[in-house]
Amino acid sequence: MIKRYLEDIIRRNLYKGKALIILGARQTGKTTLINKFYKENREDAIFLNCDEPHVRNALSDATTVRLRSLLGIRKVVFIDEAQRVENIGLTLKLITDNLKEKQLIVTGSSSLDIANVVNEPLTGRKFEYFLYPVSFGEWSEYQTILEAHASLERILRFGMYPDVLMNPGEEVQILQNLAGSYLYKDILAFKDIRKPALLEKLLQALALQLGNEVSYSELANHLQVDKQTVERYIHLLEKAFIIFRLNPFSRNLRKEIGKMRKIYFWDLGIRNALISNFNPVDLRQDRGALWENFLVTERLKCNHYQQHYANYFFWRTYQQQEIDFIEEYGGKLHAYEFKWKADRKAKFPKAFLDAYPGSKTTIITPDNYWEFLGAV
Repeated sequence: MIKRYLEDIIRRNLYKGKALIILGARQTGKTTLINKFYKENREDAIFLNCDEPHVRNALSDATTVRLRSLLGIRKVVFIDEAQRVENIGLTLKLITDNLKEKQLIVTGSSSLDIANVVNEPLTGRKFEYFLYPVSFGEWSEYQTILEAHASLERILRFGMYPDVLMNPGEEVQILQNLAGSYLYKDILAFKDIRKPALLEKLLQALALQLGNEVSYSELANHLQVDKQTVERYIHLLEKAFIIFRLNPFSRNLRKEIGKMRKIYFWDLGIRNALISNFNPVDLRQDRGALWENFLVTERLKCNHYQQHYANYFFWRTYQQQEIDFIEEYGGKLHAYEFKWKADRKAKFPKAFLDAYPGSKTTIITPDNYWEFLGAV
């Protein structure tokens, strides 16, 4: 089994009087992860699977008395797929406040309902983490760094879902199943979704714009819906951990773009499945965009698991000067350019360097990306 970095983070935060909330897309390994903890604590733990109707009913509108009876003397309480339980936030609050001897470990395959009904009741009572598709660092530790590097082009084509990585030769079938309604099942069940077909068309449009700035107005015109609908659906896709936004960095220059945004996919296999393109990397016109998406997502995973906090941006001017990725932390800017071909020359725009003196600049290529992704 691939060792997940989140495992050690969870172990460090057990029995500190906080609920541990693990969020992430379906099939990223959340249930596998908490099952490992459950097996280690089986005699003193209870595992509640909220896909089971009787479990959902028992946890909905619960009282302290009912919860004490349900959980008994078990010290560790695992609740899987918690977003399926109505009023789950208040239930978790009751356990945390009134059954203080118990350690709660909770998973959710989306933050749709969890974000709405857990954040407020559990303010100050939880540690919240995200389990993404396997990170390059985790993959390189499961194998070796050289073996992980040798699989780079496969990753750019098929992504890093655990089931995909562990079943070579079956990637397309697995991804076609994942990229269907299963992956965004929670969104389709959400009350604000009235046009399921629009969701798929929007995802395909976003997949084709990978690496480019996205205009909600242009998407709305293309899909023949209003801009607010596009904004709402993109927000829900973010909550389901399928995509995420990168905003422009704009502080000093009037010529900087300040309203557009880029949208990336948390997994390239899902993105490629949406457009039915699994061609080899060197035959693709979008290889630069694949490389950029890969590096941005893997950097965010790396920083999350290392608990390194930063603000993230891209930078571009109306004159088409651009920088792929910017991190802001420690009072400094760290600018990165991503080049798939290591022999390609890259320079950072003079306008950026003049406007933000002291910024650290780095070019990332297939020859030096390991350290950037925390794999060495």
